[in-house]
Amino acid sequence: MNSTKQKWNLRRTWPLHSMVLPGLLVLLVFQYGPMPGIIMAFQDFKPYAGFTGSEWIGLDHFREIAAFSDTKQVIWNTFVIASLKIVFQLATPFVFALMLNEVAKTAFKRTVQTLVYLPHFMSWVILGGILLDILNPEGGLVTRVMVDGLGMKPVFFLGDGDWFRFVVVASDVWKEFGFGTIVFLAALAGINGELYEAAVMDGANRWKQLLHITIPLLLPMAIVVGTLSLGNILNAGFDQIFNLYNPLVYDKGDIIDTYVYRMALLNGQFSFATAVGLFKSVISFILIVIAYRLAYKFADYRIF
Repeated sequence: MNSTKQKWNLRRTWPLHSMVLPGLLVLLVFQYGPMPGIIMAFQDFKPYAGFTGSEWIGLDHFREIAAFSDTKQVIWNTFVIASLKIVFQLATPFVFALMLNEVAKTAFKRTVQTLVYLPHFMSWVILGGILLDILNPEGGLVTRVMVDGLGMKPVFFLGDGDWFRFVVVASDVWKEFGFGTIVFLAALAGINGELYEAAVMDGANRWKQLLHITIPLLLPMAIVVGTLSLGNILNAGFDQIFNLYNPLVYDKGDIIDTYVYRMALLNGQFSFATAVGLFKSVISFILIVIAYRLAYKFADYRIF
């Protein structure tokens, strides 16, 4: 009886199952397909020799990672940039959602929400070109405002390491905080309105309602978002950095992903680049597990 029922359900739902196939194929081809290439991290890989003909050297590349100062600097850059992004991408949508929640006019609220969400859909190729243009130290929009309008000296934002980090973090927050705001607005929509009614009956004004009802009930979602973001502590945004950086800011702006790209595709050091990528993947996996456990412990969040 159960088998007959299952067959009948499959007949009705096979179009839905077939919709999963394209995404599954992409996952298999681009995520699981390249995994055998991990063995390059333990070889002195030569393209003409292939996997079977290249010499096995064990953990030599991982010892090089620990020894090279360039690699240590790249890991530190990744950690700093990713940490700043996580902090500001959590704080900015949290505060903005609270501010937007206080707006009484629904039409205005929806318009603002749509406007801040739009940059999320723009490619870093486009945004990178825009930033390169407006931050150009010779005639860029920002430079003209600073020099002609404020009487300041021009700043080479994308040629100075410290300014480069600021631009990377600020532009990434501007692009993505609208998406993060949706999460917190959804959490705000789930707050029981009777709590506010009871607070009004007790004489609480809007500020006290915010401090004693809204923020405490929104904190669990903030904890979930923040702890799960720890898994991305080594993902500082390849697309963004790749489209903005240059050799002048390698010391402050080069991250693991761009370093792997240069080592493998530009310098031909396939084995060493694979070892760096594998090192990053292992550390990221550990951080994801830790973040999931923290989210479960402090916010009772679980996937299964």
